[in-house]
Amino acid sequence: MTAATHSTLFPQAPDSADAVLEGLDPEQREVATALHGPVCVLAGAGTGKTRAITHRIAYGVRAGILQPSSVLAVTFTNRAAGEMRGRLRQLGAAGVQARTFHSAALRQLQYFWPKAIGGSMPRLVDRKIQLVADAAAACHIRLDRNELRDVTAEIEWSKVTQTVPADYALATAKAGRDTPRDPAETAQIYNVYEDLKRDRSVIDFEDVLLLTVGILQDRHDIADQVRSQYQHFVVDEYQDVSPLQQRLLELWLGNRDNLCVVGDASQTIYSFTGATPDHLLDFRTRHPGATVVKLVRDYRSTPQVVHLANGLLAQARGRAADHRLELISQRDPGPEPVYTEYTDEPAEAEGAARRIRELMDAGVPASEIAILFRTNSQSEAYEQALADAGVPYQLRGAERFFDRPEVRKAGIALRGAARFGGNDALLDDAVDLPSQVRAVLSGEGWTTEPPAGSGAVRERWESLAALVNLAQDFAAAKPGATLADLVAELDERANAQHAPTVQGVTLASLHSAKGLEWDVVFLVGVAEGMMPITYAKTDEQIEEERRLLYVGVTRARRHLHVSWALTRAPGGRPNRRPSRFLDGLRPGSTATVGRTAMGGSGGVERGFTSRPDAVPRRAQRTPARCRVCGRTLTDAGEMKLMRCEDCPSDMDEGLYERLREWRGVQARLSGQPDFCIFTDRTLMAIAEAEPSSPVELSRISGVLKRKLDRYGADVLAICAGQEPGGDVDGE
Repeated sequence: MTAATHSTLFPQAPDSADAVLEGLDPEQREVATALHGPVCVLAGAGTGKTRAITHRIAYGVRAGILQPSSVLAVTFTNRAAGEMRGRLRQLGAAGVQARTFHSAALRQLQYFWPKAIGGSMPRLVDRKIQLVADAAAACHIRLDRNELRDVTAEIEWSKVTQTVPADYALATAKAGRDTPRDPAETAQIYNVYEDLKRDRSVIDFEDVLLLTVGILQDRHDIADQVRSQYQHFVVDEYQDVSPLQQRLLELWLGNRDNLCVVGDASQTIYSFTGATPDHLLDFRTRHPGATVVKLVRDYRSTPQVVHLANGLLAQARGRAADHRLELISQRDPGPEPVYTEYTDEPAEAEGAARRIRELMDAGVPASEIAILFRTNSQSEAYEQALADAGVPYQLRGAERFFDRPEVRKAGIALRGAARFGGNDALLDDAVDLPSQVRAVLSGEGWTTEPPAGSGAVRERWESLAALVNLAQDFAAAKPGATLADLVAELDERANAQHAPTVQGVTLASLHSAKGLEWDVVFLVGVAEGMMPITYAKTDEQIEEERRLLYVGVTRARRHLHVSWALTRAPGGRPNRRPSRFLDGLRPGSTATVGRTAMGGSGGVERGFTSRPDAVPRRAQRTPARCRVCGRTLTDAGEMKLMRCEDCPSDMDEGLYERLREWRGVQARLSGQPDFCIFTDRTLMAIAEAEPSSPVELSRISGVLKRKLDRYGADVLAICAGQEPGGDVDGE
């Protein structure tokens, strides 16, 4: 580990208040020293806003101006709150409360419930979707899984905007909200949902905020008690505050103005949840004497990436656009963004996976690469493409690291070894800390080499490998550290939700990528209909889609790849075009490029053009429909199988097993993991479709040209009941 890496992972706390200010740029220093009165920090992407506000708190604490217990810093995700707590601890400002709005409100609600309400507080439900399903059933309204999610989102929006069921229809019309169902039906379900909660003595996360607001409004004695505890407030990502959160913040503040807010209206991407940048944009109106500081020095991205980001916002319209920040890169120049057009989405996924494989072979860590997409349904194609290319990956938005069962079990095992390791012969032979950790975790399933394939087994191994890597970094940073020291570090990280890095390419939606960054970012599916999304109709909805793309672009430090496909599936009419947001920004934007059905890699990079008639016209492809019940399919996994997940499978089990046996032989011959030949899901789709010709086989998602050429004859022979390697007739 280099000294720089050492200081980044495990820095020493500054030895004085003035030392806290060292290394800050002039604007960040202005933020850090503005400790009185209302402060508004307008911070562009990559400008070090978290650094500025944590140093502000730490400087105030170290200078004796702020008492740690009197400061409440709130943000929007547990990860962000955990990162803030970790940084404050490293700066010598332990004891400051850094929490999400919900977490801070829940603590207060639990503490004051006996005094304000009496009795035991109702149980908090983690997921409300089952309650919504029960409410819909009570209304005799049938909802499928997607409709359940939509109605649940509408209920959440109603509650954070403080809209009661009776006012839902009027409120959505006033907001110009595109409702997924008839407003009267949604209002009916919403009303019954609230009744069910009362009957079952449960509350949801929105109730936590509503009830806390109600108590603070009605009980002045309790409000005074909270205000005597917290006297200084910091709000991160202020552009994402909902009306309900703003009301809670006002009640915490009372008539005081010791408030620092940080935000960027150009990163407002959660309006569908009730978030609004109005509170940020109106801050100076509500607080005429506020100190306003703009952070525009971008330390994250190269000038080339920043130029594209600024170009996107330069075309924006609306109130948020009027307050956009022009970023100035502080990094050395890097490569220009790469723009690639593909004939279809499977080719786009395969192209991204191939490029990533090349980057990794050139030494780029998988953990420094991300694929970002507009909707979660796009993920499956990239999961398969990466698996086929032998590239490890992790899904962003999945279970939190320290909540994973294998990580919990590993923690218990390490804690036990730290207590009783002297009686373990295996540990006695492991002289250093990393060796001890490897010895303990080998009993939990860790091995020196990763398991073949993807899925749950590989994910468990990746979790354990992340702990092994953390132990190595920890031992290098703190020579002589014991197993007990590492366990204490893990406990602190778990409390802060500061997960170690998992060595895999990140797959994430643009929404879930907010607040993260990578050396290499692939923005995929940047085509009309996906970016902006089809259902974005109004000017404001279109502008939010533009901001979402801006967030995606600004996640990249150095390499940025932007791609789109001319059609969804092989054989479809190439009638898509690149996103309008790229017009005037990408070179050769008027060219139409593509590939033939059986030719090449499927992509044409920036700088290459061809005649418009170079793209072959295909027959119009009808929407994918379930071959069992006939329903239109939208989920990528269901489209691969050509049936609904809940519909019965007509798979030939014997054929599936023969295909698996053949795949195992091919994997051994080529020295690759099984999934690099074909994934289990692709084999299942083949066994269900039983193709009899190369054309039929090529229609199965996952059977791209390269694999069709290499394995098609064998697969068709097996499907025909023949031995692989024989002659197979085809079209």
